[in-house]
Amino acid sequence: MKIIPLEILSLEKEGFHLILHIEILDKPFKMVLDTGASKTVLDKNTLLQAGIDEQKLVTTSILSSGLGTNEMQSAVFTLPYLRIGAWECKNFEVAVLDLSTINYAYSQINADPVVGVLGGDILYKYGAVINYKKKTLQLNDRTSPLYKK
Repeated sequence: MKIIPLEILSLEKEGFHLILHIEILDKPFKMVLDTGASKTVLDKNTLLQAGIDEQKLVTTSILSSGLGTNEMQSAVFTLPYLRIGAWECKNFEVAVLDLSTINYAYSQINADPVVGVLGGDILYKYGAVINYKKKTLQLNDRTSPLYKK
């Protein structure tokens, strides 16, 4: 089990986002923790700028919804590793979308851009516990026994 610090980003109208500091592709990024997102998502443009070959992104026939849009073409990518503090998972499949609208909205409130959204797939699989008072996320090192693919 690893305890990971969370950053609280205040939004307009008393809302907030939970922000994680992560590492992928040998680079640090910020990511939104989203308990309502079913899958972990990374921004396509950020991946391409980080040097990922576009041919490694496998286009899917599934149209994604949410994230400020009704339907958006998606791809999948097997991330070699995702490190959040001392916690790490390897060879994890993520969805890849254009998250430019989210990062534009963040720029409007002078917030740093994010590489993506940490979703329910990781949160459930690794038995996440969010402690809002302590501003921490707890993730198990191994897959939760409740998780069934």
